[in-house]
Amino acid sequence: MEKYYTLTVAGLTRKLPIVKISDDLSIASFVILGDTELVLATAPEIVKRLPQVDILITAEAKGIPLIFEISRLMNMKRYVVARKSIKPYMDSPIVNEVVSITTQKKQILCLDKKDAELIKGKRVAIIDDVISTGESINAVEKLVEKAGGIVVAKAAILAEGDAANRNDIIYLEKLPLFPNN
Repeated sequence: MEKYYTLTVAGLTRKLPIVKISDDLSIASFVILGDTELVLATAPEIVKRLPQVDILITAEAKGIPLIFEISRLMNMKRYVVARKSIKPYMDSPIVNEVVSITTQKKQILCLDKKDAELIKGKRVAIIDDVISTGESINAVEKLVEKAGGIVVAKAAILAEGDAANRNDIIYLEKLPLFPNN
């Protein structure tokens, strides 16, 4: 029998399936891709909590609908997506490695030279759907720093597990982890 966690965020309720990710741990699977209602409800709440920023960045792919809506609400003409592979169009890409709780394998994140130029000398907010171990956010932060940007905010819809105890992130709700017994 499948187990669920009931999450309420920005006035909306979602039943999240609890998914085993290792012998010791399960997580509530939170996916914003395709959930327009959730993105539209949470983005304005994040915008209210952000400091003054010049540009937004997220890691490919789950943060893309959220960063799009946040950038639209903030009247920004552009945002940056750290890609998970070097694309043929990329000129002098900046690369960093990451291992996240959901992918559980080593990945790269990279920025094209044009994206790096958008970030250089700017106040940057890193946007994500969930912050858990912080590995993805840290990898994006290192990319921003390599590009010469200044991270002034790290924001997500949810802080999972111990991330909820961090004082350097902005989030709307806590999401528990589920140890396997």
